[in-house]
Amino acid sequence: MIIDTLEVQDIDSFSRMELLREFYGIIWLLIPILTVVLGITLGVLVIVWLEREISAGIQQRIGPEYAGPLGILQALADGTKLLFKENLFPSRGDTRLFSIGPSIAVISILVSFLVVPFGYRLVLADLNIGVFLWIAISSIAPIGLLMSGYGSNNKYSFLGGLRAAAQSISYEIPLTLCVLSISLLSNSSSTIDIVEAQSKYGFWGWNLWRQPIGFIIFLISSLAECERLPFDLPEAEEELVAGYQTEYSGIKFGLFYVASYLNLLVSSLFVTVLYFGGWNIFIPDIYVSEFFEINKLGGVFGATIGIFITLTKTYLFLFIPITTRWTLPRLRMDQLLNLGWKFLLPISLGNLLLTTSSQLFSL
Repeated sequence: MIIDTLEVQDIDSFSRMELLREFYGIIWLLIPILTVVLGITLGVLVIVWLEREISAGIQQRIGPEYAGPLGILQALADGTKLLFKENLFPSRGDTRLFSIGPSIAVISILVSFLVVPFGYRLVLADLNIGVFLWIAISSIAPIGLLMSGYGSNNKYSFLGGLRAAAQSISYEIPLTLCVLSISLLSNSSSTIDIVEAQSKYGFWGWNLWRQPIGFIIFLISSLAECERLPFDLPEAEEELVAGYQTEYSGIKFGLFYVASYLNLLVSSLFVTVLYFGGWNIFIPDIYVSEFFEINKLGGVFGATIGIFITLTKTYLFLFIPITTRWTLPRLRMDQLLNLGWKFLLPISLGNLLLTTSSQLFSL
């Protein structure tokens, strides 16, 4: 059988075109992910700088001012310093658990950004169970902290890991009940649908006004999940030296702080999505579509406006947890558990029953 030379060239060119298409497909698949990772990194650096500046203002002292203009590069300098420091391992600890623990804490929170909408249809994965996927994934982070505490072969570290697990379990249930109430109001668990359900009446359509009790419970529970003061029992210096991160040094020590600020950022983004209307502005959707047509804008300009509005609401809300850290004292462990099990859980359950009843009567 004789094959023509032109046919061979056509087959080769076709195979090359297929390879190029697959290559470009992989690139276009990675571009959104890398963009989100870069944005998350910059967001964490901004939060660290904001916290240092706000805490300096509260305590009437000068914040960072030497590393870059207004000290904006101070967090980057600290991360670089930790990157080049030596990683020490406990002599009698479990090296594998000791190394894997910080990675699990960071990766589990990074995956949560998959379902966060930054603008109209601007989300990596629009899932029907988006908010509950966030809760399920974020519950993996305390396992990494427990592994770190156990692998350190240090009683203070192990107690810190146990406290982190107990605290997470205590406050995840009220948090989930609040999210379930929002899902009932929006008739969906998709983050995109929840934001769009709030856009009809503008500022007055936000779930903040329809779920004020749920918002307060969600705020307290998210602070406890992020281990922010007054809920930083897992790393209480007076009792546990530094908790689960006592034996860590170098970049592994820095990963715990990255996980903490990532968790704070994703919690603030979900507060914006669930209660503050997401990327929608204050004006009702009817007037926006008639006069400004912002929701109809497409392309880069429309996406930029959505991202700007979402991040503005997120960083305005961040003033609450940052200010709380420097104003309230730390709770005792029994007070923390009593607050979660005896107060927040019954109130969130009652809020869910009230929301369910109102939805049934409205049918």
